[in-house]
Amino acid sequence: MPETQPSADAIGAYVDAAAPLLGLTVDPAWRDGVVGHLGAILAAAGRALSEPLPDELEAAPVFEAAP
Repeated sequence: MPETQPSADAIGAYVDAAAPLLGLTVDPAWRDGVVGHLGAILAAAGRALSEPLPDELEAAPVFEAAP
């Protein structure tokens, strides 16, 4: 994960390039919102991925929804 947050222009270029590859159409009226939300997701992921994990940590074998 990059050390710095990508610029809004870079995220916008990614949205413009990736949407057709994924078969998606982004309404121009919603594009700024899509770019903003993707930027927020990238920031949250960066914080989560920056936390070190202990070597002895094991992945959960089964994920179940709480009742």
